[in-house]
Order: sequence, then C-alpha cells, then structure tokens
Amino acid sequence: MENDFFKNFADIAIKEVAPGFFSKLIHTPSITINFVDVKAGSNIANHQHVHEQCTFVLEGSFELTVNDITQTLQPGLFVIIPSYAWHHGIAMTDCKLIDIFSPVREDYKAL
Repeated sequence: MENDFFKNFADIAIKEVAPGFFSKLIHTPSITINFVDVKAGSNIANHQHVHEQCTFVLEGSFELTVNDITQTLQPGLFVIIPSYAWHHGIAMTDCKLIDIFSPVREDYKAL
C-alpha cells in the first residue's frame, strides 16, 4: 500500500511567485503553505485577496504594511492578515518566511 501521508520537502520544486520570492508550495484541499526565501530589497506591491494569510518570519527582517499599519517582522513576530485586507511588504534583509493561506491558493497551484 502506497503511503500518501509523508512527503520529502526536498522533492518540492522551487517556484518564483514574484520577483525575488522563491517558494516551495504545499497545497491541501483547504490551505496553501508557502515556504519562501526572499532576497533583500524584494517587494510585493499593495494588493488584497480573498485568502486569510498568516505570515511567520523564520530568518531575517521583513517590513509589512496591513491596512496602513506598518510593522517590521522578525523571528518571533507574526501577522494574521484578514481576507481582503490591503497589504504590501519589502524584505529588509534576506528572509525565510512561512505563509499559510486559507482557502487554498488556486493561482499558486497553477504555477
């Protein structure tokens, strides 16, 4: 019987989801988990989406603005972005982030 529960992280292809944002994506029926390496100076333009998003910084410093409130995220500080909240950010240093999206990011599945 084949085991579909356990996977090898090294087998996940790296995809550039935005300039300077290099992701390994895991999709379930209800969530997307995005393990992303971000190059210093890379930014994501102001945007919004239906997805709730939780972002955790594992390494580095990432400045994030949500609905005009700006905070510099570093290890230990995370953000919960509500559905349709406007947000944008810039990597102050090279960063390692984890994003969790609900519902699943169909646009990322298509990459």
